[in-house]
Amino acid sequence: MTEHSNGGRGAIVIGGGLAGMLAVTALLGHVETVTVVERDRYPEGRAFRKGVPQARHLHVLLSGGSLAMEELLPGTVAALGEAGARGLYLSRDLLTRTPTGWQRRFDERRHRSLSVTRPVLDSVVRERALRAAAESATRVEVLEATEATGLTGDAGQVTGVRVRSRDGARGGRSERELSAGLVVDASGRGSRAPQWFAELGRSAPQEESVDAGLAYATRMYRPKDPDTAPDAGVTIPGWPECPRGAAYVPVEDGNWLAILSGVRGDHPPTDAAEFTAFSATVGDPYIHELLAQAEPQSPVHAFRDTRNRRRHFERPGALPEGLLVLGDAACTFNPIYGQGMSVAALGALAVSGTLAAGGGLRPGVTAEAQRAVARTVEPAWLTAVGADRPYASPDDATAGLGERLSSWYLDRLAARAAIDPVVGAAFRDVLSLTAPPTRLVAPQIALRTVFLPRHPALPSPPVAIEAI
Repeated sequence: MTEHSNGGRGAIVIGGGLAGMLAVTALLGHVETVTVVERDRYPEGRAFRKGVPQARHLHVLLSGGSLAMEELLPGTVAALGEAGARGLYLSRDLLTRTPTGWQRRFDERRHRSLSVTRPVLDSVVRERALRAAAESATRVEVLEATEATGLTGDAGQVTGVRVRSRDGARGGRSERELSAGLVVDASGRGSRAPQWFAELGRSAPQEESVDAGLAYATRMYRPKDPDTAPDAGVTIPGWPECPRGAAYVPVEDGNWLAILSGVRGDHPPTDAAEFTAFSATVGDPYIHELLAQAEPQSPVHAFRDTRNRRRHFERPGALPEGLLVLGDAACTFNPIYGQGMSVAALGALAVSGTLAAGGGLRPGVTAEAQRAVARTVEPAWLTAVGADRPYASPDDATAGLGERLSSWYLDRLAARAAIDPVVGAAFRDVLSLTAPPTRLVAPQIALRTVFLPRHPALPSPPVAIEAI
């Protein structure tokens, strides 16, 4: 049986999570209907959802993602703050231990990241997206507990989605077809787009991956005395000589999340006592000391699917007409860098801009929009792959001369950024996804990076906040 989503003027979004809801927002006003196909049933209130495997770990919305989300859904950043999300200005409110020492606390107030748990983030964005839909000319329907099983159409044109119910509703588990002029795959890391391409008789897109073999584990804490809780989050990334890392970051309701990480043979344990012991083995004892001043509020939750994987749907001929791929379905990052949600927001904004500039759905618009999405991915991809390359699996593509030179330069730049407000500002612009990577090779930045001496950073966590 085939059901129509308003024919060529309708759209289907596969996945009703964060990327899916942002995709819905991007489509408002450009199509007559949007049907969201969501595997899960949404929980009551702000609760964890089974279909989000990273839900119990730290989620950070970088300032670039916040700006994009605010443009798509005005008022969302304030709503997240009202729901308890914690705002952290870089580098004032996040103490960072680098291989050369602790980064200075510059009071820039240029990049405000949001630290929040996933249930709060998802529920706020979903509520605001559906409210915006109700106020628009686009009619939006959400099919919960419904699984997308494949695409309809042929190698050149996608015309819809095959779906089936997952809970016995609407005819049990019988399959049916939904037709639409546009299908958006926002189904996340588990996207089955390559298999669906094979069913359509076309090759899967070229795929690139870099796997550091990193795993991390998270536990929620509450300071025993809120009056003596730290005044900033803390991050101690691993480095080749010390491949274990940690972070301790505030979230809503007075809670903090402790995240421990390690590559390959240094994976953090999930046993509570061993988790605490592992925190003493990272590159600095500061977080271990902070955990001694806090009470655990949850079990330890682990996550190991941290491969960086990029599917190049944007390349010529890689995408059939009528299909668009967003968020983790197109490009997944090592989650430890906190880029995925921001990239999803930037990608959705790129789609909205492409549709607005071209007058909505038309031949060739999906390829154009996919190229715009790929441009938003590039800075985050270069950052994540550059950081993970030293630990990469031998099966991954090897680094060429250009990448090796870039790694040398970025290593020197990161060391300089920890002590230099000018280089640090440029570094944070790129890490926060508000500037392209070319910002790091601007003459003023390159000269300071290459020719100024490589001094060590601070020997202990800084207390003083420095005006600049």
